[in-house]
Amino acid sequence: MHTLRFAALALFIISHPSAEDLVLHRTLDLSIGETQEIELQGGKVRVKLLGMNEIVDDVNGAVRRAEVKVEVNGEATTLVSGTYHLPVPLAGVQIDCPITKGYLAKARKNVWGIQKDARIRVWPAGSAWIPAGTFVYPAKQRWFATYTQMGNEPTYVDGGDEPAKKDIYYHYGFDIGGSEGLVDVVAATDGLVVSSGKEVLAGHEKDTPVDKRYDVIYLMDSRGWYYRYSHLKFFEDWVRPGAKVKMGQKLGVLGKEGGSGGWSHLHFDVTKRQPSGEWGIEDAYAFLWESYLRERPTKLIAVARPHHLIWAGQKVTLDASLSYGHGLTAEWTFTEGGTATGVKVERTYPKPGVFAEIVKVTDGEGRVDYDFPVVHVLDRENPTKFPPSIHANYAPTFGIRPDDPVTFRVRSFRTKEPGETWDFGDGTPPVTVKSDGNAVQHAPNGYADAIHRYAKPGHYLVKVENFAADGGRAVARLHVRVGE
Repeated sequence: MHTLRFAALALFIISHPSAEDLVLHRTLDLSIGETQEIELQGGKVRVKLLGMNEIVDDVNGAVRRAEVKVEVNGEATTLVSGTYHLPVPLAGVQIDCPITKGYLAKARKNVWGIQKDARIRVWPAGSAWIPAGTFVYPAKQRWFATYTQMGNEPTYVDGGDEPAKKDIYYHYGFDIGGSEGLVDVVAATDGLVVSSGKEVLAGHEKDTPVDKRYDVIYLMDSRGWYYRYSHLKFFEDWVRPGAKVKMGQKLGVLGKEGGSGGWSHLHFDVTKRQPSGEWGIEDAYAFLWESYLRERPTKLIAVARPHHLIWAGQKVTLDASLSYGHGLTAEWTFTEGGTATGVKVERTYPKPGVFAEIVKVTDGEGRVDYDFPVVHVLDRENPTKFPPSIHANYAPTFGIRPDDPVTFRVRSFRTKEPGETWDFGDGTPPVTVKSDGNAVQHAPNGYADAIHRYAKPGHYLVKVENFAADGGRAVARLHVRVGE
């Protein structure tokens, strides 16, 4: 089996010389107090893990923030692991921390292949994170078009944030929310189809990351990395084991099949051999970010994620400091009323619900972008009584002109009383629809549709909410650009 697999890889590399050995970073797994030396373009680099602090939530004990103190060539800094954090410059290199061992305490399994305390990745100063021309964003829609779950963020859309869970499903890959049947999924890189549904290419059945399922495609690139695409509504007919794929080529369409939990999204992940010798997730957030900006250059992106999970009465810090741009300021508008200014603000939530707050980020030249951090608030006195949650999306997300039809879709979760009300943000009357409340996860019409047309160009902040009979409230928000 091994000979067949490596022969297939060798043939693929020979036939794709433009993609040979394009790995710009080096990966180290370190124990606290350990130092390793690596060769990097420009010379040797010494990396030492000085210590770490893993912060778990008070509701289900999930790691919400892992801080890692590292020293590079005698200079020290603190990194935050995963959760929408990009590599940072330090001592003439760039560095990040994709995962720490504390996540294993309640994780379902060790998908990262980590055995030591922390994983550190190092790039040369000024280097790209993934070589240009070798990687593209795998969903044909806007960045943060709707909910995402990325970089070790615990699940929340479909009810995973529950008190005292025995295990936690961390999104070791990337859940890119989108509109079922309306978003093309494309190959992130040149590759070889090694799995399509229940069919697997000979030599890839064992000792590989491949986990076949009817809604899943696996590709392998010339680096020997495996790429998984899950929950697809359908595949293109030619996507069969042994087929060669070009970067950007359409593989299928985004859906909610398989283990999606009933919300429509693309689960995308990358796996490679890690320093432990095991197959493990390669955190691709930096690759997605960089490739998206190459395809669609912009000078401002608002980022106020990941989501929060608290008991009613607790306080959270809402943080837009990961936003991209220069001279940034932030203004906040809250679901339950009130406003605030500042890149970081504190807010207390007195009652249960799922709240999508608004942050408006403005750069020094007056450009504006928005993000919607989600705060999931539970009742400590009734820990098994969950507020409804909600997933909203729209399509298309690019090229909308005045009077173009825009499809808005919504589905409620954890409620037997679905009924969702849209405010399209343009002063038109509210529109009420009724989803199936996730009664049947894969139901073709589980989401409720509404078609809306905007009369004028502009930025529109869209809101959709569900009110349960007992007063529980779930809110989702979207940012729609018309006429750009």
